[in-house]
Amino acid sequence: MNEPARPTIGFIGVGLMGRGMAKNIVSKGWPLVVLGHRNREPVEHLKSLGATEVGSARELAEACDIVHLCVTGSPQVEAMVRGDNGLLAAGKKGLIIIDCSTSNPVSTLALADEAQRAGARYVDAPLSRTPKEAEAGTLDTMVGADDETFATIEPVLRAWAGNVVHLGPVGLGHKMKLINNFVAMGYAALYAEALAMARKAGLSIEQFHSVIGSGRMRNGFYDTFMKWSLEGDPNAHLFTISNAHKDMRYLASMVAELGIVNPLQAQVRNGFAAMDAAGQGDRHVPMLADFIAGMNGLPPARS
Repeated sequence: MNEPARPTIGFIGVGLMGRGMAKNIVSKGWPLVVLGHRNREPVEHLKSLGATEVGSARELAEACDIVHLCVTGSPQVEAMVRGDNGLLAAGKKGLIIIDCSTSNPVSTLALADEAQRAGARYVDAPLSRTPKEAEAGTLDTMVGADDETFATIEPVLRAWAGNVVHLGPVGLGHKMKLINNFVAMGYAALYAEALAMARKAGLSIEQFHSVIGSGRMRNGFYDTFMKWSLEGDPNAHLFTISNAHKDMRYLASMVAELGIVNPLQAQVRNGFAAMDAAGQGDRHVPMLADFIAGMNGLPPARS
């Protein structure tokens, strides 16, 4: 007996994370359609694996059953969903839109309402881990979707994710992602300040690592964060200061609506805001250690 035809999957945003995710989708047997991108290399690579290319989000929706969005944040997501050439303009009944970006939950819930009124379904499935895991198909994702929609999309999610957590209704994925990133960026702020303290006190980075890196306080985030200060590896943790600042702004907006007292989150956000405002937003998160060092009259770790 023949298996039913697999749904056609669309992908918008084949950048650092999206290219690996899309590669896993097409390599594991799903028909894939990608939106053209200014960086042609990942698009052409995916086409060589069997993907097809379209020129607008509307065309993508017309050709697909399930569409992934993996872009910078809510303004970019909204631009792809709304408008004359947006996903919803296709009028595709039953279309499922999966937002894998780190987005503002307020925007997510508004888009979900618009999608429902257009006969489509909206899911938030933001990501955790790095481009290395995206390439391997072992990302983490935290999903906000109704039970029926989650059951439909779960096989596709598992093409690119090793850990899929269904949290509940739409919106919860992006809320949890922002909290997750607060913990991660909190680690970054803590490590950066602690490194500056150690160096001011006459300890080397290697001495700092000999204690922290061999004890209970070591973790996966520490390992990638420290690769810059210890080894000068600029690619160990490919997440920019401007993206970290954006995520902390989204979280600040969320907690303000909830009326939560959040002194630590405000301090973490301000650290990234300062580095972003200083024109260093394109640098990666581990380089926060250099920025905090400079504020304390110290040279960069990797000068």
